[in-house]
Amino acid sequence: MATTAPIPGDPPAPTDGSSPAAPSDRDVLLRVEDLRTHIRLRNGVVKAVDGVSFTIRRGETVGLVGESGSGKTMTLMSIMRLLPVEAARIVDGHIWFEGRDLLRESESAMRRIRGARIALIMQDALTALNPVLTVGDQVTEPLRYHPGRHVGTARERAIEVMRAVRIAAPERRLGEYPHQFSGGMRQRSLAAMALGPSPDLILADEPTTALDVTIQAQFLTLIRRLQRETNTSALWVTHDLGVVAQTCDRVNVMYAGRILESGDVRRMLREPRHPYTVALMESVPKLGQKRERLYQIQGQPPDLLQLPAGCPFYDRCPLRMEICREAFPPATPLADDGFVHCWAVGDGSAAVPASTAPREPAL
Repeated sequence: MATTAPIPGDPPAPTDGSSPAAPSDRDVLLRVEDLRTHIRLRNGVVKAVDGVSFTIRRGETVGLVGESGSGKTMTLMSIMRLLPVEAARIVDGHIWFEGRDLLRESESAMRRIRGARIALIMQDALTALNPVLTVGDQVTEPLRYHPGRHVGTARERAIEVMRAVRIAAPERRLGEYPHQFSGGMRQRSLAAMALGPSPDLILADEPTTALDVTIQAQFLTLIRRLQRETNTSALWVTHDLGVVAQTCDRVNVMYAGRILESGDVRRMLREPRHPYTVALMESVPKLGQKRERLYQIQGQPPDLLQLPAGCPFYDRCPLRMEICREAFPPATPLADDGFVHCWAVGDGSAAVPASTAPREPAL
């Protein structure tokens, strides 16, 4: 029988002709398994997401942190199946959501899930909102598309959720345009759009980047309160470790398309294990600690077109060994039900702060 070539952007087909069984853990809302998303360019293939696995439990907030270009946003877009059709493609893995593999769902089924069951809060509200449509048109759009997810009319629910995110006089604000809102109010409008249909999972892509510190704190407190009231789960993408400490229960540290360390946020902040996680913590200024110069991670992230066979952090790692160049380390379980991919963890050396063991990056 002849086979047809896969269409770019389509989910990978099962190798044995059938879908694998879904995980049985009822407490897990989302389970990502060995997700791989590649971007095809003229000069090669970028492994933007390279074997990522993590879980999100019901009512839990999980952080995804790392430097720019580490694959955080591409992970979110892969979960939503909103990748550029011509260039990006999910080549392997599974995304289990309440027992359903989203990579096996049709596009029409995904439209019923997006916005209703899984909502996305974009990074920059000024560009995410349509300038020629009123805020009311945009907040009520997901409510009109998913009418069974709320009680009352779309306008009534929009007023209710805008009031919940602390937007004053929502009846009047519905008729205004994004340029008439402040930066904080625009970001809250995006939150209202996401929360309107009462989703089970919120994907937040650095939603506080454009906010000042005061408005950011208010926004984070607001989202956490609404999560507790509705038992909503969240995947919070950020490079701000302060946001992670304030909002997350667990955190995944991502670098060059891979998760290098995962675990409880309190343990991670107090006792990071992977040298990259340690370096991230050392890069954060600490109150009461005087330094002549702030710590910085030496070197540059690897070229995703030419990833090394071993650990992608090898060239910048102060604890690197020859085996790190040759093979990517397996996952080592940690006491907090997390894991770390590092050859140096076995002897405990990865717990040493990176700043105490300076070393020039490899050439």
